[in-house]
Amino acid sequence: MAHSARRDCPELPDFSLLKRLARDQLIYLLEQLPGKKDLFIEPDLMSPLDRIANVSTLKQHEVDKLYKVEYKPVISTSDQLSDPAKNTNCEMDICGNADKAAGKFRRYKIIFTPQKFYSCDAVLEEQGIIGEYVTTDEWSFYLLPLDDDIISLELPEFFRDYFLAGDQRWMAYESWREQVAEGEQRAQKAEIGKVFLIDRDVDFVTPLCSQVVYEGLVDDIFRIKCGCVEFGPEVTSSDKSMKVMLNSQDKVFNEIRDEHFSNVFGFLSQKARNLQTAYDKRRGMDIKQMKTFVSEELKGLKQEHRLLSLHIGASESIMKKKTKQDFQELLKTEHSLLEGFEIRESISFIEEHINRQVSMIESLRLLCLLSITENGLLPKDFRSLKTQYLQSYGVDHLLTFANLRQLGLLVEQQPGETLTVMESKVGKLVNDKTGGKLTDAFSSLARKSHFRALSRKLNLVPKSDEEYDLRVPRDMAYIFSGAYVPLSCKLVLDRDGWTGLEEVTKLLNGHEFAVTGNNGADSKAKSDAQRIVLVMFLGGCTFSEISALRFLGRERGFRFIVVTTAITNSSRILESLLDNHV
Repeated sequence: MAHSARRDCPELPDFSLLKRLARDQLIYLLEQLPGKKDLFIEPDLMSPLDRIANVSTLKQHEVDKLYKVEYKPVISTSDQLSDPAKNTNCEMDICGNADKAAGKFRRYKIIFTPQKFYSCDAVLEEQGIIGEYVTTDEWSFYLLPLDDDIISLELPEFFRDYFLAGDQRWMAYESWREQVAEGEQRAQKAEIGKVFLIDRDVDFVTPLCSQVVYEGLVDDIFRIKCGCVEFGPEVTSSDKSMKVMLNSQDKVFNEIRDEHFSNVFGFLSQKARNLQTAYDKRRGMDIKQMKTFVSEELKGLKQEHRLLSLHIGASESIMKKKTKQDFQELLKTEHSLLEGFEIRESISFIEEHINRQVSMIESLRLLCLLSITENGLLPKDFRSLKTQYLQSYGVDHLLTFANLRQLGLLVEQQPGETLTVMESKVGKLVNDKTGGKLTDAFSSLARKSHFRALSRKLNLVPKSDEEYDLRVPRDMAYIFSGAYVPLSCKLVLDRDGWTGLEEVTKLLNGHEFAVTGNNGADSKAKSDAQRIVLVMFLGGCTFSEISALRFLGRERGFRFIVVTTAITNSSRILESLLDNHV
């Protein structure tokens, strides 16, 4: 396994302070209820809370018991209850009203995160339960560092709320501009040279493609939550599951996380041989040497051996599952769709996939990938595939198709609309700056016809007749076996604006913008800052995209910081759009 030579890269800022601030604020809120208290936590907050404040920390501040919120009457012996809740949930009348019915009087503190909106207090006032015994507060926990170069807002609901429901509460660009203005007034030294804000609907193709880098595959199969994964007995080779933190502190994982899966076993085998060699050094040591070995090296070797065993087990599990699903045939179909070749054969593969009921989400993913890459489906294909899907997985998925259509993920081509005409309309709509947010109807139109044109203009699909050596990748396409350069990452280049890409920006969903700032820092500090680039994904980012940006950084001497509303993948995106209740 070989890597391209890393250019001299600047050091990243230290983001550990973000976690400490979140923990300190949570402790402050808990101390507003002195004495013993129970803590009720929404399921989506369980993993972030575990990263910020462990159980022992909570116990130190008199948290007696922890419960997962299930929206049913509370059974607790404590006289005080605290409930950290996502801002979207105002159904907290259950607590006060249940106590009223039982003749109990307990104190509740409802803590909304990351913000408390007026509507939440309004709902509680409507129910008549806010006041002496029920109070509300805000835990303004926004950013959680998952690793040195990954920061998450842990808002998985953002994708559906914003792109499907049109929830405008999260205005990232405006918030960012406020922060920039505040920083300029303070004349602070810049630590970040460039900032890119990318809406997820700019590029749906990338998250819909099968991930083949190690970390992406681990996420697809085992579901990484807040930087932590739970490996089952099939991986741990025992009768117990084990939770493992996946970050750069894991030396084994750090070396394989961004690698194409075909390279992983070779690395793990070599690592095992190196470890054995290190253990074998004990032979022939005198007492003094053995003492030094035990005190300085043995503990690290044992830890590395444990991690190596886990990643070998995970890799074997991935191999078994992907072989069962005819993974190579699946990848071949995806690559054909990306290239625009053998479309009828690809449709036949998708039909077989649906009729065999291989996987509801996988079938939906392939349908969406077909639609986006072909700029919509021919009417007869759309009707046929939709009918087959509903027959296989149930007619209660009709609302899911409506959601997919609204986002432009699965649409029917309009009769008489050629690609050239569609591109023209998209350009006109996107350039209409006075129109504000496009209406749903025009937004649907604008999302139908850009992939083929963007692919040509940006060379997203390398020529298939060229041999691609995955051991020594030459570009970001390696994350998809050399078949496709992720559009989202291709847009992040060494530029101060969109000059020269006007034809490309016309085809992107939404309005592009560029803002340049002035900084009076000394030339060396400014030079280092310019090589640190923050990329914020609104609506989620995949581990494959993070791997691609790391590769780009090594090639060009940059360091990328990825900020995302949540880590996502094709399953998470599509599951958030499921509406199987008619």
